[in-house]
Amino acid sequence: MAGGDRQRGPSRRGSRSQAARRRRRAQRRVRLLLTFTVLAVLVGGVAAWWSGGSDDVADASAPTAAPAASSPVATASKDVSPSAAAKSPKASTSPSVTKGGGKSTSVPKSGPGTFKAGKGKGDGSTVGKGLIRTYRVQVEDGILVSADQAADEVAAILADPRSWAHDGKHGFRQVSSGSADLVIKIATPDTADALCLAAIHLDTGNELNCEVPGGVVVNLRRWILGSPTFTGPISDYRALIINHEVGHSLGHGHEGCPGPGKLAPAMMQQIKGLDGCKPNAWPYDSQGRYISGPHVT
Repeated sequence: MAGGDRQRGPSRRGSRSQAARRRRRAQRRVRLLLTFTVLAVLVGGVAAWWSGGSDDVADASAPTAAPAASSPVATASKDVSPSAAAKSPKASTSPSVTKGGGKSTSVPKSGPGTFKAGKGKGDGSTVGKGLIRTYRVQVEDGILVSADQAADEVAAILADPRSWAHDGKHGFRQVSSGSADLVIKIATPDTADALCLAAIHLDTGNELNCEVPGGVVVNLRRWILGSPTFTGPISDYRALIINHEVGHSLGHGHEGCPGPGKLAPAMMQQIKGLDGCKPNAWPYDSQGRYISGPHVT
């Protein structure tokens, strides 16, 4: 009997020891499961923040769309638009400038670099004959210039008998959407600088307009204030801007003053001085004669 009891004792103690080990292993599994769960929640939260999973975070970190990250495509059928990938300053306003003693006009110095296409009253209509070029007018967002009104102004300029459609070789059709041979952008000085620099490596100094492959960039400062060298209504100076830059797109180079007291050619850089000529916005006179001057390199 004693021998039998000694054999059964160790067996009961072994059973209790095995049960205790099983409980400890179960407790460890529970602790590990809880640990992994907490880690998963933390990692998921960090990943969501890093990837911008929250709309608030994404909006707060998104850069303002701006020009000049890449050059426009050098084809006449493509729009001239900057990349929205580069950062630019938020819209700001330059000090008020008074032209001719009139009302003080404040011109925004910079904008978002995005544009709205204008739809004028003559959208889809054609002026002139010969090679018809489609064009679209775009105005930078947030600069208080009506894109539709600007489209009407440009259409009226190109339809004028003193403009380029008079030569019988060129015509123009305004389009508010789709592809266009020529895109005319009215942009704040900072945006205009960026577009001109990216497209043709020209420093316009916050002051000048430029002609780029497939488009024209109009500096808002010139569109609103005109030029101190040009006496006349702002509508005439806007006509000079369009005729000069469109003239470049048609293959015309710069011309100089033909002589004191004569009309300055539209292809003269009149903002840099008239050299004795009279200011003039049109490539042709009222008799249909081309207003020319010596070629300027």
